[in-house]
Amino acid sequence: MGISTSLATYWYFHLPNFALAALMYTMLGRVLLGLMVDADSPNYIWRFFCRITDPVVAAVAIVTPKVTPPVVLWLFSFVWLFWLRVALHYTLLLFNLAPRFGGAAS
Repeated sequence: MGISTSLATYWYFHLPNFALAALMYTMLGRVLLGLMVDADSPNYIWRFFCRITDPVVAAVAIVTPKVTPPVVLWLFSFVWLFWLRVALHYTLLLFNLAPRFGGAAS
């Protein structure tokens, strides 16, 4: 099974996994860039990171104490996104829907 066949066959795994990975690594970029720029910086990369990750940060802020510093909240968001990816993969493995190594589902 080729890569293009695997992508077409397991789109329901690859598409959400890619979106979650992009969010997760953008969140990590926000954490690292947040150490160097001000919170209201006009830097376009900073504004892009904030715009993309603000919905995730808002969702994680609901279950996080209000006294938590923003950088810790961003790190929690990164961890939650990681575990969301793990949960997605594990759930699909339970239902035998996840792609297997070598492309064969068992």
